[in-house]
Amino acid sequence: MVDENLGPPFSLTVSGVGFSIPESVLHDSASDIYLVANINGAAAEKDGNGFISRVSPQGVVTDLKWIDGGSSGVTLNGPKGMTIVADTLFVTDIDCIRRFQRETGAPLRDLCLEEGAFLNDLTSTSGGDLYFSDSGTEGSPGAVYFLRQLAEVPQVVALADGTILKGFELGGPNGLHVDDSGLFVATFGSGELFRVTPQGERLQLLPPSEMGLDGVVSLGEEGVLVSSWGDSAVYWIQPDGTVQPLLEDVEAPADLGFDLGRRRVLIPHFLTNELTIREVR
Repeated sequence: MVDENLGPPFSLTVSGVGFSIPESVLHDSASDIYLVANINGAAAEKDGNGFISRVSPQGVVTDLKWIDGGSSGVTLNGPKGMTIVADTLFVTDIDCIRRFQRETGAPLRDLCLEEGAFLNDLTSTSGGDLYFSDSGTEGSPGAVYFLRQLAEVPQVVALADGTILKGFELGGPNGLHVDDSGLFVATFGSGELFRVTPQGERLQLLPPSEMGLDGVVSLGEEGVLVSSWGDSAVYWIQPDGTVQPLLEDVEAPADLGFDLGRRRVLIPHFLTNELTIREVR
């Protein structure tokens, strides 16, 4: 039950600050800063001009091009999903996973995939293992990959029955989120949401649709948040399966972030170059 004395949920939209096709947002809780990945051009073009911004929880851009693909020694084309493990920031970038030092943004080693076509979202376990999605292209099938912390070769995620999460029939895997209950996968092409349990069972949460799902964030026992391009909305899926809108009339809501301490969902607007910060309650 919501205490009516609390007033309306906190909501702030950051616009007109220089974002350029913001695709994802990540809360760096150690530095208490929001990181925004900007494609700044065609999403699959190796143009070397992608950048990552730093934004305060108050919505102030403290460094628009903190990591800049146009700077000497930095390679960043179309950055999308991000996650942090220890002091390393991982960023998907078309066919590579870029690594940067979390505090300084200094570039570290890259991991590039020969078969990579459109690497999209990225999520990490508490132990530092990575999951990342390849949404695929017209000529390349989508896939969901798993990369152990100390490994250099990723593996396609396999279900308990031997089915692998790769193929055109997967529907363009996009948003990912992993927690103790398993791996959540949102698809853009087929507009569905499912969870892979730790035992390798696939559980369908939303059936195929025209929703065009992008970002997904698990709230644990409180359900799941997912962004929909098709409906221009962010939905809160309750534990009982009820789907209710958290925000509507949100054009092109991309890869969601979450500020756990403040209970805020972070929503990049892919087409309008904005960032919405919205309390969840």
